[in-house]
Order: sequence, then structure tokens, then C-alpha cells
Amino acid sequence: CTPTRAPSTAPLRLVKSTRPAPATARPIPGGRGTIGTARPEIPLDGEGPERLTRLKPFLLSETAITNAEFAEFALDTGHVTDAERLGTSFVFWGTLPDSTPETHAIYDAEWWRQVEGANWRAINGPGTESTAWHPDHPVVHVSWNDAAAYAAWAGGRLPTEAEWEHAARGGLAKARYPWGDAEPDDTTFQPCNIWQGTFPIRNTCADGYAATAPARSFAPNGYGLYNMCGNTWEWIADRFTVASMKKEVQARARALKDFRLLKGGSYLCHRSYCYRYRIAARSSNTPDTSTSHQGFRVAWDV
Repeated sequence: CTPTRAPSTAPLRLVKSTRPAPATARPIPGGRGTIGTARPEIPLDGEGPERLTRLKPFLLSETAITNAEFAEFALDTGHVTDAERLGTSFVFWGTLPDSTPETHAIYDAEWWRQVEGANWRAINGPGTESTAWHPDHPVVHVSWNDAAAYAAWAGGRLPTEAEWEHAARGGLAKARYPWGDAEPDDTTFQPCNIWQGTFPIRNTCADGYAATAPARSFAPNGYGLYNMCGNTWEWIADRFTVASMKKEVQARARALKDFRLLKGGSYLCHRSYCYRYRIAARSSNTPDTSTSHQGFRVAWDV
């Protein structure tokens, strides 16, 4: 469900600042946390087995990092994102304006287009800076490299998968979603920003959004965190590895060596196509790939 760019060899150098965590960062209690699930829906992703780990308390940004927050970072540091440096990024076809020049479709996923000039400022390509960019929406078209650089500048780091899942459950042990186990649907229950309708042709927008929603939208979970599932995928500190002992799962993980982990799903997820908006669900990508549905949030040690 996520297009991939061939990895580049550009080195990543992180300089962590002493900047304090913002007042809006939410405290996440330590203790025993659950990782994975005993009911994997997509076994090849390495969703299982369910296991327990012990976590220290930490802080986590209450929302995905927004365009306004990323703009402050870019202005302060002069950071050039991978999408800007490489000149292209991946955009979902349904958000492209009619005036978009010819684009390259992704094999077996033609709804993804490689668009020249698409980046975090011009989300749907050149000329969309004022129409698609909203300061309170999650920043997108950021790679793992970009996310890690921002986190270091903010005095923090990207969360681990264990921390992310523990935080996403909001105190609900083994919950499938941040709000519990109730399944979102296309008609009556939309607790998060995912696809409604027939993917990728028809989106009814029953949840109110055709693309990203404001970072602080829908009800927060028990720890006060917004949009831990849906809206945008979130980059995780970990490389993509699996705990499963099944040979086919291990083989897939080896094929994705050095890929980085993503959690949470996005506004393009639907149960019929990408059933990955569950807490235990996982995705991965190369560290310099960027898309119009990938963002991140920041963790701080206590």
C-alpha cells in the first residue's frame, strides 16, 4: 500500500539538541506493554506473535508533527527533505489537480503517481502550495531521514514500535484500535480518518475528509493522543524486522533489509485493500522514500 523508492546512499548525520519537549507532549506511563497480536490479519507483515515487554515512561507528541511545526524546523536549520533533494515524491492520484502534467504510475498500484516537484510544501505537486497545504495538518512527503532529523532538532527521537503500540492503546490492554475493538465501517462508525467506499475509485468521505485531516481531530485515546490510527502513516525508529518464526515471513523480512518501520495506517486504508489501520499492523519503506500519506511524531525520554 506504500510505493518505494530505491534507497540512496546519502549519509544521515543527526545532531540532537537540548531543546525541551513541548508542553503539549503527553506523558506515557511505563510498565508492561503488548507488542503484536495473537490474531494477525496480514501474517507476512510480521504482526505476530503477541508478546510482552517492559517499557520506561516517556513523552510522545500528542499529534503527528504538523506542517507549521515542520516549517519552523526547516526555517531554523535550512533542512532540505529527501523529496526536495531528489526532485520527486509519490502522490495518490485522487488528489492530483486536473492541470497536473503527465505522471508515472507505479506498477501494480497505478493509483500512486511519481510526481516531479511534489514535496512537503507542494503536497500535490507544483502549484498546490496554497490549496493543499494547511498549517494544522500532519506534514507529509517526509522520509525516515527527514523525520529523524526533525526529532533530533526537537531534542527527542522517533518512538520504538513497542512504545508506539503501548501509547496507541491508551491504557486499553491488547486493544485492536486506540478506542477499543469496535470496527470502523463505511456508514455509521468513523472514529478515524480512513477510506470509505470502493478503493481506489470511489471515496464517499463519510468521515469528512478526502485526504489528511487536521492533526488534532477525532477523539483522542486514553493517553490524550490524536490519530494514532488513520490519517497518516508514522515513521518508527526501528528497522523492519519480524518476531515470527515462519519461513515465508522471515524471507520477506530479509528481502526488506534496511527498510524502516511505519505504523498506524493512513487516510487511504480500507479493510478491503490495506487493513493496516490496526495497532498491531505494520508497513515498511526505504529510509529516503516519501509519500503524500507518511508522517511522524516525536518521543522524548523522561
